[in-house]
Amino acid sequence: MTTHAPNEARVIPLRTPPAPPASGGVDRAPHRPAEAPRTPAPREPLWRDLVGDVLRRERLAQERTLKDVAEAARISMPYLSELERGRKEASSEVLAAAAQALGLGLADLLQRTQDHLARHTRSRVARGRTSPTAQYNGLCLAA
Repeated sequence: MTTHAPNEARVIPLRTPPAPPASGGVDRAPHRPAEAPRTPAPREPLWRDLVGDVLRRERLAQERTLKDVAEAARISMPYLSELERGRKEASSEVLAAAAQALGLGLADLLQRTQDHLARHTRSRVARGRTSPTAQYNGLCLAA
């Protein structure tokens, strides 16, 4: 038999409630120093962000529109926009099509992206934030 009313929810606590303070109302819990707020480590660039930046820079350098390049690459204009903003991970086929539409080979696009990553890495090292080897688990991409 249960002791609760049929239309009332029964609450089962997951933790036991804390004991009331000892006499005098003073809580005798050990004092812990407040933790200093941690500043998040600078975000590493994602490959898709770097590729998108290179695609956008090249398109703008050629003074071409998203529509023009998307049609030449045979991909949708919204998808190309998402690629340029680093919101989508593109397949190698899509990257090759976008590169070709810009008059580049896939190797050219990837080389420019790697150069962009190397510049980013060097600028972080110059500011004293981290070392390239620590940043990439022993893979130093900076040339």
